[in-house]
Amino acid sequence: MERVSDYLIVGGGMTADAAVRGIRESDPTGSITVLSAERYPPYDRPPLSKKLWAGKPLETIWRKTETAGVDLRLETRALDGDASAHTVRDSRGDVHVYRKLLLATGGTPRHLPFPDDDVIYFRTLEDYQRARALCDRQAEFIVIGGGFIGSELAAALSGNGCAVSMVFPESGIGARIYPPALSAFLNDYYRDRGVRLFPSESVTDLQHSGASIIVTTGDGAAVRADAAIAGIGIVPETGLAEALGLEVDNGIRVDAFLRTSHPDIYAAGDVANVYSPTLDMRRRVEHEDNANAMGTVAGRNMAGRSDRYEHLPYFYSDLFDLGYEAVGEFGGAMEIVEDWHEPFRKGVVYYLRDGRVRGVLLWNVWDRVPAARALIAARETLDPHALRGRITA
Repeated sequence: MERVSDYLIVGGGMTADAAVRGIRESDPTGSITVLSAERYPPYDRPPLSKKLWAGKPLETIWRKTETAGVDLRLETRALDGDASAHTVRDSRGDVHVYRKLLLATGGTPRHLPFPDDDVIYFRTLEDYQRARALCDRQAEFIVIGGGFIGSELAAALSGNGCAVSMVFPESGIGARIYPPALSAFLNDYYRDRGVRLFPSESVTDLQHSGASIIVTTGDGAAVRADAAIAGIGIVPETGLAEALGLEVDNGIRVDAFLRTSHPDIYAAGDVANVYSPTLDMRRRVEHEDNANAMGTVAGRNMAGRSDRYEHLPYFYSDLFDLGYEAVGEFGGAMEIVEDWHEPFRKGVVYYLRDGRVRGVLLWNVWDRVPAARALIAARETLDPHALRGRITA
């Protein structure tokens, strides 16, 4: 069946919801169709590894996209299309004709190279529900990955009384971003809370033994648990973009207005590769603030505005009773300046390249993201000593 919409959005996450709101700011009556592969309508994703584990009610995550007057089609995948004909074909056999199209397709979790039907590749509400049911039975978990998601999940599960082991290839938790001493501190911090760590280890095998899962590490250690959760990153979902003949390079390339290489097709969120004027580089960002801000701009522009996407998004995390907000560019190879009010408990970490601040990690320091953004945007060449006390706790 052929279905006609003014606006077609592929993807049912936070970006899609933000785009609907952006469209409605300028066009309160235009027809909007949203194709989502998920069972559930759009919801906030961060609580899945954060606040839901701390008692936040499940009903608080819903974004209520359906109240904005959209045709929301769940468990429906976009398969292919024809950019010149302005059409997309879905998994139910319908062909959608659109005036403007937004690709908010996000990414798919990276998988281990083993049969892994029983591994939870944590990303969706269904993944949370599966992990929560196991946790409520006090299952023992292996968390594979020591980065953003892995560290949050290990803390959440341990904080809910579960025995947790972590296996990750880096020397320390968050080692790809945090300064070495902070990462080493986190190793001890997690161990003090009962989490068993296997740092600098890869997963070489995954087997079942009765009801247990056994993960074998590179040094031959056999780690046994009731369940395994993997948080090892995502791959941007560019299949539809490629089928439509769009330019793809570490995601879908877009211009300052979030248009792809076709002027009537936009992309936003985890999948979009956009130029950041503040950092003078192209980047793809996989966090909530980017999804919300980028989706809103894309929706506005689909409805006729010409807003540039110049936002520098931040991200945040909760790790037991520690937490942080961070904005900008991060990497272990950058020059790092640490300004601790209380070592590893409260302070600001600056990431520099060629003498300029490119990223700021606000460790247990709150309400300073605007100051961090301003410092990065100033593009000053600074002596590292001048950063001491620049952003205070």
